[in-house]
Amino acid sequence: MKLHTVNTGHFKLDGGAMFGVVPKSMWNKLNPADENNMCSWALRCLLIEDGNRLILIDNGMGDKQDAKFFGHYYLHGDDTLDKSLAAHGFHKNDITDVFLTHLHFDHCGGSIVREGDQLIPAFANATYWSNEKHWQWATAPNDREKASFLKENILPIQQSGQLKFIPVTDEGLNASGQLSTAPFIDNISIRFVNGHTDKMMLPQIQYKNKTIVYMADLLPSVAHIPLPYVMAYDMFPLTTLKEKKTFLQEAVDHDYILYFEHDPVNECCSLQATEKGVRLKECFKLSEI
Repeated sequence: MKLHTVNTGHFKLDGGAMFGVVPKSMWNKLNPADENNMCSWALRCLLIEDGNRLILIDNGMGDKQDAKFFGHYYLHGDDTLDKSLAAHGFHKNDITDVFLTHLHFDHCGGSIVREGDQLIPAFANATYWSNEKHWQWATAPNDREKASFLKENILPIQQSGQLKFIPVTDEGLNASGQLSTAPFIDNISIRFVNGHTDKMMLPQIQYKNKTIVYMADLLPSVAHIPLPYVMAYDMFPLTTLKEKKTFLQEAVDHDYILYFEHDPVNECCSLQATEKGVRLKECFKLSEI
């Protein structure tokens, strides 16, 4: 197995929304905002070479939206999905599996491209993986979250016939007091979390005798490690708080490596227990593992 970082650009979100109840006087030191209170965030995906499978976890926000959309989210930087794949010697047509942690536009927007008047899968030869409960949540969204679930990113996946669902396991803690996980393929399991959105999936990867967890939006960045740092975007913030607390303790106990999708600077980190709770130990690149 080989793992590759795939950068698809940066975008901007309101700093207050990203840090919830934490005051700007604190979070602005961690990710300084511009004059409009917007902070820059990464759109960092993960590519997994495993035998004859080439698995892409999430795919950024894509480029098919209109100018009004990008006027809100300010896609910027030189990185694109195509350029990042090419840097590793691959093309979209080489991808065999597209694993979608959840269906918010900044995680699945690259799934579908516009070709003339048609919306077609960007990965012609891939199976797209979601789960039925999250799919139902995304395709019949609540009023608060519907701006994040864009039908043009989602419905064409199912219409293509390339969509498959991963069975959802019972939530909760296992006998060891850890969040339950479900198998995906050899060396990759999935944990389901529900605070950010219903049934978000976090891949947990066994790699070079290490456990790497793709954090998606449970922990968007290193700055979100302290427990109170919960996004205002989360549908169920107290659930996020509980999930974070359980996961962070497990990660310290078992020396997990965290891989960040949105941290503008840091790809990975390790953790340590301190008098103030679980905190950052060190940051490093995926290629350094």
